[in-house]
Amino acid sequence: MNDADLARRAAEAGAAVVRATDWAGIAREEKGGGDFATAADLAAERAVLDLLRAARPGDAFTGEESGRSGDRSAARQWLVDPLCGTLNFAVGTHLVGVNVALREHGRTVAAATADPYTGETYWTDGAAAHLRRNGLDTPLAPTARSRLVDLNLDPPYPNAPGLRVARLLTDPDFEQEFRPRVVSTTLAVAWVAAGRRAAYLTDGHLADSVHFAAGIALCEAAGCTVTDLRGAPVHTGAGGLIAAADPETHARLLGLLARQQGTHVRR
Repeated sequence: MNDADLARRAAEAGAAVVRATDWAGIAREEKGGGDFATAADLAAERAVLDLLRAARPGDAFTGEESGRSGDRSAARQWLVDPLCGTLNFAVGTHLVGVNVALREHGRTVAAATADPYTGETYWTDGAAAHLRRNGLDTPLAPTARSRLVDLNLDPPYPNAPGLRVARLLTDPDFEQEFRPRVVSTTLAVAWVAAGRRAAYLTDGHLADSVHFAAGIALCEAAGCTVTDLRGAPVHTGAGGLIAAADPETHARLLGLLARQQGTHVRR
């Protein structure tokens, strides 16, 4: 089994656990700062890691809930986010994803995001990106036609106060061109690659992130325009992410953010 197939199967194994778990009254494990994991997070992570470890015992692994394991000196590291959108899941909102990504020498070479409730899996071998539905693969085709832009409003905000993604919600020029969405799961990053969102924006330091590695890899392989919030290559600058379906959408959003920074400096 190649790495891309393994990433896809691992994400689907986690998704099967989430789909089979009843959210009502589910046990929570508090992590502090208002964050928590549910029994579904823990069980899905075990299912993903069991499959990965059996297939690639010499690799390193990082799970959101269990932390690092395996050979820490290994050049290959698997990043696992077993349930992105835990709060959504815990209140019965079926907007969640299971993310699996393989990083090797600073590059994501295989990744997958599985949607437990649609049965769809977005996956990439690092070169091309596809959507698997009912056992069939179709290439991901980004487009900005929807004009929907997903904004992640969760902290931290390392670029504040000069730059805040949330300010776009009240920017009249943004309102004229786009329609904001806030779904609070990185499943929305995969939607950009699939043409279901025009763009996705978030702040934060995202290098080797279990939450974002898969979605970024999907967008890059699908041909999206992907940078940090100031237009630098992602992971190299001040942090954050703009993943846009095309260069024009990216340029418009980058301009709105740049103007925001200029306004803050003048004050």
